[in-house]
Amino acid sequence: MLHVRNAKYLDGFKLWVTFDDGTAGEVNLENKLSGSVFEPLKDSSFFSKVAVDPELETVVWPNGADLAPEFLKRHITHMSPTPVNR
Repeated sequence: MLHVRNAKYLDGFKLWVTFDDGTAGEVNLENKLSGSVFEPLKDSSFFSKVAVDPELETVVWPNGADLAPEFLKRHITHMSPTPVNR
């Protein structure tokens, strides 16, 4: 299974995400947030409160919203040129 190790808010609706398989990259979620649990995330100041849940091992927000690591990895727009140390 794929797990998120780190996530950093960049700007707008972009995150830099590092996975346990060494992959790291930018994920732009601007047009990917639909459904009532994701409505608060459409405010970039709330979106910026992203964290990595140590039990779920993926990104989460204070309202309980989370995204599967596989979804995040599928939507990487810019990758790190070299794998990140695990």
